[in-house]
Amino acid sequence: MSSSIPETFRAAVLTVSDSCARGERNDLSGPAVASSLQEHHFSIVETRVVADDHAAIQKAIVELARRARLVVTTGGTGISARDVTPEATRSVCGRMLDGVSERMRREGEKKTLFAVLSRGLCGVCGTSVVLNLPGSPAGAVESLQAVIDVLPHAIQLLAGRTEHMTN
Repeated sequence: MSSSIPETFRAAVLTVSDSCARGERNDLSGPAVASSLQEHHFSIVETRVVADDHAAIQKAIVELARRARLVVTTGGTGISARDVTPEATRSVCGRMLDGVSERMRREGEKKTLFAVLSRGLCGVCGTSVVLNLPGSPAGAVESLQAVIDVLPHAIQLLAGRTEHMTN
């Protein structure tokens, strides 16, 4: 592969929403995130919707991490009782990438003070990166844009390609 052509990575998008899972609301965040990922040379291998349920989120993340090098969740990162995506993510990730989630909040705060209330995490599940995004389409895409440039390098490191990349 020519070094001038970006490598394509497999990604999966998981929408966490009770109302979407029940069919009461259309999923707008998942498709927005998938489109943004495709614009950045990610191939979407699966999109899925699950309810705000710890066990269902855990199971979906683990399954999707077997198929994709990047699993992006949208929803369930707030402070309400049903927002359990970060807890489910932490339970299946062996290592956390705190700097990634910190950057999302830092960039989000430039648009809204409430970005600091997002509890989204980023971690490693097996050899895949798991990234939690907010549930609103705009917040999800803006958060993804804040960190999209570091994700390919993280994925390459997890794949064992540890030579240093220069920018």
